[in-house]
Amino acid sequence: MSIIVNIYYTGKDGNAKQFVQEMVSKGIIERVRKEEGNERYEYFFPMDDPETVMLVDKWRNE
Repeated sequence: MSIIVNIYYTGKDGNAKQFVQEMVSKGIIERVRKEEGNERYEYFFPMDDPETVMLVDKWRNE
């Protein structure tokens, strides 16, 4: 059974999107995706809230 965690990051003045950009530029996202058991690690930006980012993090098991 997979475990899915949805996390919302909310900031001000574009800080949430800046956080994701730093995760990309530092290679953290790719490292997490390569970890044993990781099935999904993606960020989404809601259309109606420019100050929020949602992370979908899915793992095969604990």
